[in-house]
Amino acid sequence: MKASISHNRFSVDEKGYYGRFGGAYIPEILHRNVKQLEEAFDRYRDDDEFNARLDHLLRDYVGRPSPLYHAERLSERYGADIYLKREDLNHTGAHKINNAIGSVLLAQRMGKRHIIAETGAGQHGVATATVCALMGMDCTVFMGAVDVARQQPNVQRMKMLGARVVPVESGNKTLKDATNEAIRYWCCNPDSFYVIGSTVGPAPYPRLVAHFQSVISREMKRQLLEQTGSELPDAVIACVGGGSNAAGAFYHFIDRPEVRLIAAEAAGLGCDTGMTAATISTGSEGIIHGARTMVMQTDDGQIIEPYSISAGLDYPGIGPLHAHLAECGREEVVAVTDREALDAAMLLTRTEGIIPALESAHALAVLERIPFDAGSTVVVNLSGRGDKDMDTYLSHLND
Repeated sequence: MKASISHNRFSVDEKGYYGRFGGAYIPEILHRNVKQLEEAFDRYRDDDEFNARLDHLLRDYVGRPSPLYHAERLSERYGADIYLKREDLNHTGAHKINNAIGSVLLAQRMGKRHIIAETGAGQHGVATATVCALMGMDCTVFMGAVDVARQQPNVQRMKMLGARVVPVESGNKTLKDATNEAIRYWCCNPDSFYVIGSTVGPAPYPRLVAHFQSVISREMKRQLLEQTGSELPDAVIACVGGGSNAAGAFYHFIDRPEVRLIAAEAAGLGCDTGMTAATISTGSEGIIHGARTMVMQTDDGQIIEPYSISAGLDYPGIGPLHAHLAECGREEVVAVTDREALDAAMLLTRTEGIIPALESAHALAVLERIPFDAGSTVVVNLSGRGDKDMDTYLSHLND
């Protein structure tokens, strides 16, 4: 197995562990699927033909490279040079399309025809449904019933694209439960191909998703060099739920200790309120969805239902890469409340004319919490656009 990150201290080992986090804790029926996926990924990740097709679609279909925008009014406010990596301008409106294209191309090479996915905010579901329509694949998306209600624009987009959207009524009816149901379906239908939307799940999914999302930081380095004369920023900020956009934004800077990596997780109503999704801040070591990582759980290992105003961050676990980086101190973690995220979204909207996704707003809120030296170069990964969250924004506009 090839390590997905070049620095030994942070690389994944041959069993899929980042330090003590990771692995593949899966039912026997899925071992063959996971082994085949691992073999296919290791075969095609450096294949010239595969990567030529991937690069072509990322450029001409997705619209990459996404711009790196110098936000002048935000920079004036915070006294640092604030840049926004505009993943919100990708086709489908978020970073999720990067992994969806790579994963469905891999499924195609493996001869798979039926794609399944889970989704919270709906962005991964839309991205997967989009690529399946493009490539003539059948698509089934599992989505918690609560998220179906609060993310209706994305639900309708998935259906228009030809995907079957399955509302999940169990548990808290959010992202965790959608993932549970997708895994159950996968166990009963092992010939299907599961496109996981984040750096979670059993190995090799965390490194696979991080690999396909690493295009974000690869572009960022080149764009920073062109705009600032240095390919290294002083800090990169990204939100974390499962952790895919943050993995992509941090990927090429992990082994550069002079670059601060700052992860914004969802505090909900506050870490001490019981209404939170701040897994790294409040969780403990456990196993969820096939990987050992940090989990929100009781003393006897029962999952504590998370809460966040943001459907995409409403998850009681975290990708094992981020659990490892946080434990090592390489990744700084800031728990951002609903109110802080809403305020940050409104600030960006009114100062730069950009409406961010609620997930991305959590990353933007870090700018209020952490002071940066004058002249520092700070990149915020704007992982998605806010069209899907308009009902939520409007309902809180006058709070």
